[in-house]
Amino acid sequence: MIHPQAIVHPGTQIAVGVEIGPFTVVGPDVEIGEGTWIGPHVVINGPTRIGRQNRIYQFASLGEAPQHLGYKNEPTRLEIGDRNIIREYCTFSRGTVAGGGVTRVGNDNFIMAYCHVAHDCRVGNNTIFANCASLAGHVTIGDYAMLGGFTVAHQFCRIGAHCMTALGTIAFMDIPPCVTASGNPAEPHGLNLRGLKRRGFSDKSIESLRQAYKILYKSKLKLTEAITRLEALSEQSKEVGHFVSFIKDSERGIIR
Repeated sequence: MIHPQAIVHPGTQIAVGVEIGPFTVVGPDVEIGEGTWIGPHVVINGPTRIGRQNRIYQFASLGEAPQHLGYKNEPTRLEIGDRNIIREYCTFSRGTVAGGGVTRVGNDNFIMAYCHVAHDCRVGNNTIFANCASLAGHVTIGDYAMLGGFTVAHQFCRIGAHCMTALGTIAFMDIPPCVTASGNPAEPHGLNLRGLKRRGFSDKSIESLRQAYKILYKSKLKLTEAITRLEALSEQSKEVGHFVSFIKDSERGIIR
């Protein structure tokens, strides 16, 4: 169901059940999966792949060239998974050659109005971005992360799975999994306990993560000393193991 006032490139691959509203413009090299609804006044440029059963609201701009001075019109991509809600005025850029060439957004994400996902970002599954949350280039967001309104992540930062940020959080360093953060610059403020319980974490797993948080943030140990203590704890808890791996893999460093 393509509105007669929409402009859709003849090479666009459109699956069964797709709806495209009036005044929407879809360029070449775009693939739209089954059951996806696209409202009015949306602009989609390619190469872009959009999965199944997404809802994309008016004035969103998806798959435009990256905001990167080194970009030279290379055929980079945007890939969006299934069942995402993308609200008004959201902007998702394609990747850059230097960053791997692809910006990826996973499945079942709720991206509220005015959010920005820059070039080469990796957004997981089941995340929530409140209004005006913005990611600079090469940012990674883990599954089930929740970004408060006006949260901003600096380039190359990582925000771990099950994290939650407060209104106006500015992240210049990585935020470990399951941590709640706020402020400019972002500072840790405990575990995302409500989120963990909603996700079905057992009491034992949550208690192990509490101990890990205390070692990292309350013990006054140097980071290398804290990691040694955490590694011992991780032998009894896979959740702590993920926590430790995230910290050890950090290139920018973690908030602390």
